[in-house]
Amino acid sequence: MFDGGISAEQNHQNWCEQHPWAFGNQFVVTDSVRNNSSQDQVDLLMPSIAAGDRDIIELKRPDMDVVPYDSTHRDYFFSRDVSVAIGRCHRYLDVVGEVAGKGLLGHRDIVSYHPEATIVIGRSADWDDDKIKALQGFNSGLSGIKVITYDHFLAQRDSLVSYLSSTTQQDYEADLVDDAPR
Repeated sequence: MFDGGISAEQNHQNWCEQHPWAFGNQFVVTDSVRNNSSQDQVDLLMPSIAAGDRDIIELKRPDMDVVPYDSTHRDYFFSRDVSVAIGRCHRYLDVVGEVAGKGLLGHRDIVSYHPEATIVIGRSADWDDDKIKALQGFNSGLSGIKVITYDHFLAQRDSLVSYLSSTTQQDYEADLVDDAPR
C-alpha cells in the first residue's frame, strides 16, 4: 500500500486524508484547510473529537531512512530526513500555537491550543529490537512530536479495525438488552 518514491507521496497523503481514523479513533475527519500561516501548508490538519483541537500530520516518503546506525559510536541517530521533518514540525507547532489559539486567520472555527505533530516516515518491518527501542527512546525525548513509520501506522490502523470488527451487531444488541431498565 505505501510504496516509496516522490511521486507516491501525494498518493499517501490522499489515502490518509480519506482515512484519518487510521491515526486513531480520536480522528474521524481532516480539515480541508491546511495553511497554518501565509507561508506554511501542513500535510494534514486533523481535529480531535474530544477537544476539537487540531493536530499536525507530516507525511514523508516510506523509502526514507529513519534511524541509521553509527558503527563508529555504536548508536542510532535520527536521519537527516527525520531531523528536517522535526525542525519543520517545531516551526509548524510554534505557528499553530501562536495563531490558532483564537482560530486560524480566515477560519476562526479552526482552533488549537496545544497542538501535537506526528511524522510518518520510512518502513520498519525488518527492524530488530534494538532499532525499535532506539526510535521509542528518541520519541520519549521529543516534546509534542512523535515519529512513526508507515509500518507502525498500518499496525495502528489494523489494530483499530480488528477491535471495531470484534464488536458485532449482536454484541451491541446484547449490551442494550443487558443495560435496559427493568
